[in-house]
Amino acid sequence: MSLITCASVEKEYEKLNNVKQDDIRNLMAWLKGAAHLPHEYITELDVILAYHSCACDADLTKRVIDVNYTLKTLFPFYQNRKVDACLDMALQTWLIHPLPTLTKNGFRSIYCELLDADPKKFVYADVIKAFLMIMDLWQYEEGTVPGVALIVNLDRVSLGHISRVNLTVAQQFFYFLQEAMFVSLKEFHFINAPTFVDKLLSMVKPFMKDELLDILKVHQADANSLEEFIAVEDLVKDNKNVLKDEMFNKLKANHKFFEDEAKKRVDESKRPDGPKTLSSFFPGMEESFKKLEID
Repeated sequence: MSLITCASVEKEYEKLNNVKQDDIRNLMAWLKGAAHLPHEYITELDVILAYHSCACDADLTKRVIDVNYTLKTLFPFYQNRKVDACLDMALQTWLIHPLPTLTKNGFRSIYCELLDADPKKFVYADVIKAFLMIMDLWQYEEGTVPGVALIVNLDRVSLGHISRVNLTVAQQFFYFLQEAMFVSLKEFHFINAPTFVDKLLSMVKPFMKDELLDILKVHQADANSLEEFIAVEDLVKDNKNVLKDEMFNKLKANHKFFEDEAKKRVDESKRPDGPKTLSSFFPGMEESFKKLEID
């Protein structure tokens, strides 16, 4: 698998009528004045992705950029982003594949499907790490898109898998997805939902804001409701093992990308209003998890 070619900044300006180079330059200048942020490693493409995901709101972009790199510094799934045996197992267990076709509303889809039904092989934190590595690499190659549709196929998911979902990681992931990712999530689908999907929902809904709950659609296995959003024939049907191996090899070939990305971390000792920790975002987190159990 060859190295990725990063999206062209010049082409981004050409295709985005509402993203002006002066606006991006102003944000880059602001970055240089934020001593705690890794401005020397944050690229123009990073800022374009952030600005576009924030609907070209400069103040919101500044806030999201700060939260993004702060959480990448704090969250475990953004540490040690090596293409190792744990990542290999995650990608042997789950297929995570950006679809080349658009949804019926013009969005790009990220398709996720459990491939190995053995719950003992499912390590939730490693799957989240793999998902975010794939997203980061895909975004840098693809550039901005009108919106993203996340499609999670629950076909082989069992209660054993649900019991292995780490609630701390789930809370952190959903917070990052909603508050910090340089992505405009427009659709979120659970497809082939099992009869016990309510148990999964009871776990993750406390971490989801109303805006995300509004776009979450649950499709039962015998329903055709997904066809309202995407042509079913566009979903991955064949060559799943080939695709998962290709994705692992692509991540492995682009290890330098992740080595460079790991430099984009916050120096909390230089933050003007004092350092932030996990408790800055999740006060009383340990107490809240004592109340969350699977019935």
